[in-house]
Amino acid sequence: MAVMTTQEQTSTAPRRRLVRGLGQALVAVYGILALAATARSAYQIAAKFDEAPVAYLLSAFSGVVYILATLALALHARRAWRLVAWVTISVELAGVLVVGLLSVFDSGLFPHDSVWSGFGAGYAYIPLVLPVLGLIWLGLGDRDRGTVHGADVP
Repeated sequence: MAVMTTQEQTSTAPRRRLVRGLGQALVAVYGILALAATARSAYQIAAKFDEAPVAYLLSAFSGVVYILATLALALHARRAWRLVAWVTISVELAGVLVVGLLSVFDSGLFPHDSVWSGFGAGYAYIPLVLPVLGLIWLGLGDRDRGTVHGADVP
């Protein structure tokens, strides 16, 4: 492994602080979304499951994804959690895109909204933007570490 000079370490310090600060903000937003999606789905499933079971189960699934993503981002320094972060955030992005498209083109599939309906419109489109930012942040961290998608590069 190459040793960095003092000048190289000094020039990368502001970038590392920025990346670390962005990571902390992502963890906070993911945590809020995990709480919101989980609480919403728990209420919907308990109070009115028969009205829109698919939408409410999707909201519950998204809550689980957000909980896992929050934990994985918070613990990303460990290789296994980096991999969990890559997987959960990729699943989140796929879910937002698929459910968003289906809810726009066939609104009958979702008589009530889920967290990902309309690309997260009910949550100010945060569910659409957040996984993109999360994947970018993970990529920046992996680049600094010399890894790709959580795996060490030889």
